[in-house]
Amino acid sequence: MRRIAVLFSLTILSAFNMPLLAQIWDKMFHDEYRIDTTDIKALKVELNALAFFRDNEYDSQITRGYSLPGTWLQPKLTYNPITLIHLELGLHGLILDGANKYPNYAYHDIATWKGNQYTSGVHLLPWFRAQADLRHLTFVLGNIYGAQNHQLIDPLYNPEQNISADPEMGVQILLDRKHIHLDTWLNWQSYIYELDTHQEAFTVGVNSLLQWNNTASRFHWSTPIQLLIQHRGGEQDVTELGVQTLCNASAGIRMEYVPAVNRVLTNFSSEVNLLGSYQQSGHLWPFDTGFATHVGISTTLWNKLGMKLGYFDAPKQYANLYGSPFMSTISIKRDNLTFDAMHTAYLRVDYTHAFSQAYKLGGELETFSAHSHNENDLCFSFGIYLRVNPAILIKRW
Repeated sequence: MRRIAVLFSLTILSAFNMPLLAQIWDKMFHDEYRIDTTDIKALKVELNALAFFRDNEYDSQITRGYSLPGTWLQPKLTYNPITLIHLELGLHGLILDGANKYPNYAYHDIATWKGNQYTSGVHLLPWFRAQADLRHLTFVLGNIYGAQNHQLIDPLYNPEQNISADPEMGVQILLDRKHIHLDTWLNWQSYIYELDTHQEAFTVGVNSLLQWNNTASRFHWSTPIQLLIQHRGGEQDVTELGVQTLCNASAGIRMEYVPAVNRVLTNFSSEVNLLGSYQQSGHLWPFDTGFATHVGISTTLWNKLGMKLGYFDAPKQYANLYGSPFMSTISIKRDNLTFDAMHTAYLRVDYTHAFSQAYKLGGELETFSAHSHNENDLCFSFGIYLRVNPAILIKRW
């Protein structure tokens, strides 16, 4: 019976191509995007909140050290008028402990393409999501399922942005079939009016996961193919920066093993990725092309304790848009500083405890050992996170 139960549960996961969530960032920040077809015509108040404390002890020429103590809140109304439509309306607020003035941009890639407006007290943004499901396709407009839901690898997306970046807004299309999961999105980051003095900016992303064998098997083989393109500037741009288009891409192979239930080993996976960077236009990066490799192994014990060991190697030059600063040959601490190469080994140990589906507590410790011809650094960070996501039924009609 136990074996039947395991196979049944894995078959259900296969049918919907759901990711098997193992590490802390997946467990704490991955949101289910499929509409609950049993919960129709129910108006609910949902509070999606995260309290966090993260400290980055980075004594390096690659990046600065800093801390992120605070909370973000997403109070919203949710409603499913029919089985295939989902609506959300609310607010997103970021509160950093001790801060009373917030710049109006995401806290990664702070650059001249975004306006210099400020908000006070709370960094507050409207929240609206309209979602429609059509059998294998999901369409999302407004606030899309971003950040950790994109399942980007570490060299392409620094997981810390789950707590610091603004919610992604634009359009998203998701495809789920037996042997493929496809996530495509456009995140519109900076809108400009005529004569605005900052640049228009948006990011286009694709994550395609090709499953090569039956995912009901305990061994899963897959190929992740990922692409990020950021475009800045446009026809109404009056700045002197010009059009800038930057790209990151990766392709790899991944193996995942999921043993039987009630075992110490909950999950084991390994991956190998080839990475490329390309500056199609502009001069934001000091070079136009770059190449790197990334390998990683991870495991989860007792469905609570996670460990990941990875290695990033850029033998000459490589730049990233949203990835870890230790996985690039460009310093974000000092302007015009580049490294001849970058070889980074990292270890992440985390622990997650779920009190229920709506209440989760997690902590992590991460170390980076970065080496190049002119830089040798050993840095670490740690964080603790409490996420609460209760929903209260107001009325059903």
